[in-house]
Amino acid sequence: MGEKKRKEAGKPTFIFGKKNYKFMFIGLAIIAIGFILMSGGGSDDPNVFNPEIFSWRRIRLAPTLVLIGFGIQIYAILLNPDKK
Repeated sequence: MGEKKRKEAGKPTFIFGKKNYKFMFIGLAIIAIGFILMSGGGSDDPNVFNPEIFSWRRIRLAPTLVLIGFGIQIYAILLNPDKK
């Protein structure tokens, strides 16, 4: 009987449940999409101004997606997977 307890104690346990990790990966994907949408818009010539820097996608959409992704991450951490 002592060996059985040792085997049970030796099994790795995860901090979060499967549901938590699913929400974490969704949040990470949304954050990554937000940062990808925020990138670009530069100019090769420093003497030429490119107004594409101030596009709606970079100013409004991308930061909103990043904040939503962080909100999903917080929800995933606080989610109780055992609650039905």
